[in-house]
Amino acid sequence: MRHLLTWLRLTDQPVVKIYRGFGNDKFLTIHGTVFRRSALPRKKYRDNLLINLFGVLRLFLVKPYTQATVRVSFGKQFVETQTDTDGYFRFDVPLQEPLQPGWYTVQAELMNATSAVLTSAEGQVLVPHPTQFICVSDIDDTFLISHSATILKRLQVLMTQNAHSRQPFEGVVEHYRLLAEADTGPMASNPFFYVSSSEWNLYDYILTFSEKNGLPNGVYLLSQLKQLSQLLKTGQNKHMTKFSRIVRIIETYPAQQFILLGDDTQEDPNIYASLVEHFPNQIHCVYIRQVHGKNQPKTRETLKRIEAVGVPCCYFAHSDEAHQHSVQIGLVAS
Repeated sequence: MRHLLTWLRLTDQPVVKIYRGFGNDKFLTIHGTVFRRSALPRKKYRDNLLINLFGVLRLFLVKPYTQATVRVSFGKQFVETQTDTDGYFRFDVPLQEPLQPGWYTVQAELMNATSAVLTSAEGQVLVPHPTQFICVSDIDDTFLISHSATILKRLQVLMTQNAHSRQPFEGVVEHYRLLAEADTGPMASNPFFYVSSSEWNLYDYILTFSEKNGLPNGVYLLSQLKQLSQLLKTGQNKHMTKFSRIVRIIETYPAQQFILLGDDTQEDPNIYASLVEHFPNQIHCVYIRQVHGKNQPKTRETLKRIEAVGVPCCYFAHSDEAHQHSVQIGLVAS
């Protein structure tokens, strides 16, 4: 068994994974997953079908560490909790005094029954600059070409390519960079939150893709961990949880205006319309990419809900159209 795990580049040693967190002047949200079995980081990226196939499959051969005791520390503060059935944990650590904007290092430790540390990890938490805007973007088919509307095409792309060979839509990186700098002061940028129905199994995969393609640095909030037997349902999660995650971000930053970016392959139009109706004074504009032709009539009807509230909305086929819309509403310079 040990030789098989080594061949698949899996480890059966406990691993703590801290995802990028976020905070404001009152608290920091720190979260992650504890694994009994997990994939080792990928070191080489070759355009080889079998290597890419195994590279993805092993991400779904993980085994979560349920009901594990985790101790998170930031500075001199310590908080303990237990992981859920997916090995996931989340803390809101109260702050004794506000922090300066920036990224902060936090630590999480896996404890045994005698309070000894079995393993630990470090992670990053973002306290955004108090800029006017915060950008919330979907991932699949919003900036990463994924074919999410057709599960077989999605699986084909996911399992035959890798984080270095996948491609973003033309012009999307330039548009996102402009949004990150929209109406900001020196040494500050608008934060990006990437909220997706893709599962936590793909966290490093998506992060690697984003960094390679120069997308704005940000916080990634993904969906429930999946096992290999659930691979055919990749990216098909309960979309109401996505709504709840975005609500949490909006409520964390009540003084900021939000730019929402998504696509028409699944439920982004409905989710964003509901967010506009719940938070009409905090949503500055909405961008929806046209990807799935059959969904266009339904999407146009849904977007009327956004326009009825008076929030600018752009339903676009190419990123240059979204860019020009941002210029027209005075969000970015021409």
